[in-house]
Amino acid sequence: MSELTKVRPWLAAILGLAITGLGHLYLRRWRRALLWVALSFAVLMLFVPTESVTALSNTANGSGTLPPLTDILPVLSVSLMSVVDAFFLGLKQVSEPSGVLTDDDAESVACPQCGREVDADLDFCHWCTTHLDEPTDD
Repeated sequence: MSELTKVRPWLAAILGLAITGLGHLYLRRWRRALLWVALSFAVLMLFVPTESVTALSNTANGSGTLPPLTDILPVLSVSLMSVVDAFFLGLKQVSEPSGVLTDDDAESVACPQCGREVDADLDFCHWCTTHLDEPTDD
């Protein structure tokens, strides 16, 4: 794995602490990042009182006080779960031989030259440009 593609799980966790879903974007897990952002927004709208949301937005503008912790605990919990998920996803991604996670439902084959996972629909390896032989039906 080259230095340019090296994944740092701790960096994904720190980015996730800054903004929910940012750690997943760093890991190039776009759908998962969108899922965490949507989940935190849904929890904010459904479980956090309107007064607390207003107080949070006023605090962000610099004019207001923080709402009680018990009011914003649901959205903080979702954000913390997102950070933990990004960290463990980064650890898993580091342990993958190609450094990139593939979806479980996607069909892939191993390149005979470099051994990395390649989409089964491709005629060549996008990692080393080796031409892949046609699959044989035995």
